Amino acid sequence: MADISGRKVAILSTHGFEQSELEHPLKALREAGATVHVIAPEGGEIRGWDGGDWGQSVKVDHTLDQVKQADYDALMLPGGQMNPDILRANPDAVAFVRAFWDAKKPIGAICHAPWLLIEADIAKGRDMTSYHSIRKDVENAGANWHDKDVVCDKALVTSRNPDDLPAFCAKLIEEIGEGKHTSRAA
Repeated sequence: MADISGRKVAILSTHGFEQSELEHPLKALREAGATVHVIAPEGGEIRGWDGGDWGQSVKVDHTLDQVKQADYDALMLPGGQMNPDILRANPDAVAFVRAFWDAKKPIGAICHAPWLLIEADIAKGRDMTSYHSIRKDVENAGANWHDKDVVCDKALVTSRNPDDLPAFCAKLIEEIGEGKHTSRAA
């Protein structure tokens, strides 16, 4: 696994994130040496969704209005149904996601998180995957949807579900570590 010491990664989330899709990347990114901050529209803690009920809470390091894309080297977006659906209706969250793309920085999105990529007008023309139930949303946004554990298109890393977390985390860490994003065409 790549060493990404000295890199800063933002995890943008809110209530209703899929528990494993925030916690597993958070741990993997930190173990690879990155400084990782959980960013949310609200301060305090955000609560996950685990199985069929509310899961554990995670501490919010900074609120969305306290940070900017320039503070970070990469962005990670956990899924779950509620979390990205709430965030895609928040103009500041969508602008934060778009700013990473415009700055040519790696973005990782898993499960339903590609809804945020669609809302930020990033999906068109990209090779992507997502949770199967939003496949049509991704395709209707102009992306080329693939049924694979991880798909990477110009430092845009997407995966389908919690089963894909090992491949997703490894590829996101690789993209952050190798700096491939610096040559990405707009």
